[in-house]
Amino acid sequence: MARPEVDVAALVAAATEGQPRAVARLISLVEDRSASLREVSAALTPLAGRAHIVGITGSPGVGKSTSTSALVTALRAQGRRVGVLAVDPTSPFSGGALLGDRVRMQDHALDDGVFIRSMASRGHLGGLSATAPQALRVLDAAGCDVVLVETVGVGQSEVEIAGLADTTIVLLAPGMGDGIQAAKAGILEIGDVFVVNKADRDGAQATRRELRSVIAMTDRADGSWTPPIQLTTATTGEGVDEVVDAITAHREHLDVSGQLTRRRLARIRREIEGLALAEVRARFDHLSGDARLDTLADQVLAGATDPFAAADTLVETL
Repeated sequence: MARPEVDVAALVAAATEGQPRAVARLISLVEDRSASLREVSAALTPLAGRAHIVGITGSPGVGKSTSTSALVTALRAQGRRVGVLAVDPTSPFSGGALLGDRVRMQDHALDDGVFIRSMASRGHLGGLSATAPQALRVLDAAGCDVVLVETVGVGQSEVEIAGLADTTIVLLAPGMGDGIQAAKAGILEIGDVFVVNKADRDGAQATRRELRSVIAMTDRADGSWTPPIQLTTATTGEGVDEVVDAITAHREHLDVSGQLTRRRLARIRREIEGLALAEVRARFDHLSGDARLDTLADQVLAGATDPFAAADTLVETL
C-alpha cells in the first residue's frame, strides 16, 4: 500500500507554531529516513540555531531520567519551552527498544510547553541515535528554548554527546566508583557541568572531593571555563535550580568567549562528514555484486596489485 504524500511545508509551518502532532510527524520522518528527509532538512535548517542544546550523560543507575524530569520542572518554572530527546538502547537480539523514559516524565505529559520524544539508538554507538542531529533540528525549529538530550547510559563509550550538545552535564552518584570510571572514560574532558546525584546518600561529599581533585589534573580544551560540581537529589528536586543556574552560566560563557559558534561549526562539520560517508557507504553496498569489484579481488589474489591500490581504483569509479 503506497504511503500518502507528505506536505513538508505544512508540517514545518505547524511545527513552528508549536503543534505537537506536526513535531512528532517530522521526527518520525527523520527516524524513518523518509524520502522527504532532504526536503525536511532544507526547510528546517534556516529556522534552527536558537535552542540551547544540553546533553545529559552518565553511567546506568545514576538517575539520568529522574534528573532530566527535575530539570524540565525547573526550566518550566522559568517560563522556558523545553524539548526532551531521550535515547534508549536497541536490543541486539530483538531489535526493539523499551523507550521507557516517558514513564518517568508523566508529570509533564499535559504541559504544552514540553515536548518529549524517545528514540532508539538502533545499534549506533556513542549513546545516541544516528538521526539525533536532525531530530534536534526539528525541536529547535519548533521553538524550544532548551533541548535536553539524554543518552542511553552506555558508560565508557558515550562521549559522543559532547559533539552534539552546547553544554554537557555529566551525572555521577556516590558509591558507584564513578570518579575513577569517569577518568578512565575521558568523560572529565567533555563535562561542562558535573552533578553528583543522590546526594542524600553517604559518600556524596567524598565523591565531590574526588571529582574536584581529578578535574584539577585534567587538561581541558576550554581552559577558561572551570566546570562546577553540583550536588542534587533529583527525586526531591533539591539542588536542581543550582544546576539550571550553572547551565545558564555556561551558555553565557559560550556566547562571550565565542565558543558557541566554534562548537556549532564543529558539530555541523561532523554532521556533513557523516552524511557524506553514509552516501559513499551506500554506493559501495551497491558494488557487492559488481564485476569491477570481483576483477580487483582477482588481481589482488593473483598478486597483480595490492589492496590499497585496488581500493584507490574502486574509489575513482564512484
